[in-house]
Amino acid sequence: MPSIKVSVQAVLLQMAAAAAFGEDNYAKLDSLTVSMSPPDATIAMLSGTGGISSAFSVPPFQFQQLEQKNIHTVLSSFDVLGPHSFTVAWTSARFRKDNPELYAAFIDAVKEATAIIAADPKGTAQSWIGDTGSKLPLDMVTRVVTDSNVEWTMTPAATMKFAKFMHKVGTTRHEPASWKDMFFPEIGNLNGS
Repeated sequence: MPSIKVSVQAVLLQMAAAAAFGEDNYAKLDSLTVSMSPPDATIAMLSGTGGISSAFSVPPFQFQQLEQKNIHTVLSSFDVLGPHSFTVAWTSARFRKDNPELYAAFIDAVKEATAIIAADPKGTAQSWIGDTGSKLPLDMVTRVVTDSNVEWTMTPAATMKFAKFMHKVGTTRHEPASWKDMFFPEIGNLNGS
């Protein structure tokens, strides 16, 4: 996984371990994990080298891995949480206060990008390939953008499940009362969780 104990994948694995082995054993699998970037983990999985036999992966790398007949899904984050936010943009309250125009422009850009992705997923995939210099085929990147488990939205989903678990096991000191406690009010009118 990208990093042990603190990455989204690490917390999801701890949540799955707690469900399988009991809450007190949430860290039971931590000793089996190593920190490895998604590209390096994909190389290790596809080549069969480096002693890596599994990876808690992310798009587009998981799509590359799953194209191989000898690689299959063991656990999905959706098995643990159901629909959820995977990527969240964040900044400090101080930055938001000191840079209101830049912050507002960022929010507007995210809204615009979300609409563009929804309106033209194939064009979005092509833009991503062009911007990153990726060698991935357009059809694969389009599948990533349009996968049934991928939703392009500004509405946070299942963030309280993360927060409650992390507080319960002592990763965080404070448990928010609501998902809105973790986000700025500009998205507070959304139906988040």
